[in-house]
Amino acid sequence: MAIFTNQAQITYNGRTVLSNIAQGEIIDPVSISKTALGSTYRSGDTKAYVVTLTNTSSAALTNVTVTDTLGSYVTEEGTYYPLTFTGPILLFVNGVPSGELTPTQTSPTLTYVIPSLPAGGSVTVVYDTEINSFAPLSLGSEIVNTATASGSGIISPISASETITVVEDALLSVTKAVTPTSVTDGNLTYTITIENSGNAIADTVVLTDTFDPILSDISVTLNGVSLTTPAEYTYDEATGLFTIPSGIISVPAATYVTSPSGEIEVVPGTAVVTVSGTV
Repeated sequence: MAIFTNQAQITYNGRTVLSNIAQGEIIDPVSISKTALGSTYRSGDTKAYVVTLTNTSSAALTNVTVTDTLGSYVTEEGTYYPLTFTGPILLFVNGVPSGELTPTQTSPTLTYVIPSLPAGGSVTVVYDTEINSFAPLSLGSEIVNTATASGSGIISPISASETITVVEDALLSVTKAVTPTSVTDGNLTYTITIENSGNAIADTVVLTDTFDPILSDISVTLNGVSLTTPAEYTYDEATGLFTIPSGIISVPAATYVTSPSGEIEVVPGTAVVTVSGTV
């Protein structure tokens, strides 16, 4: 808000006398708040935001413009927007559903106009965004999204921000291949690749597989290093059940690189298990 000061003076008989300095504050009758539904995010998530404008004056305000940064951040390469507006913009006047607003701009920032902000009342808008490929994903990353309102009756533009942080989590996938695909001499190798696209190490992985046909005389490696039984794996030659217990496989967190276009590219961490044997 604006602080102002004022001082008077009097002159008489060639003298000047100053008064004390009076100080006041011009308080904007309109305030703004912004909240995300949920404090964390993952790539591809839908994230809803709630923006509320409150008018404490005795006069209604019309055509209040709100601009949303959609989480914009600046690097040496440029400005990027990690949120994509997906809509709609739901309007609530004094808590009562009042239809939808049509945005005047949706990219790269979001802009919409609130037709009327009632005297002594409030307007709330709710809208959805999507976490896109420009969102930072490394551990500790965050998205700061700011809404700014301006218009007649608002002394100076007012803003509110909301910060969400990336989820600390592993995100695993697994693929399996067999070599050779046509077995002639009874010997084959299964290769099991575990990929981690998350930003946290996965070190409680339990791997199970039931080989059919059943293998005999198996040998097992993890990332090229031989494993021993029963300390690091178990195998039942009667049923074909193979297990590597928790604490043996550790899949590193992914690393994240920024492409020339500014998009975040995921380089998964990997762990590779091979099982060779005879059918």
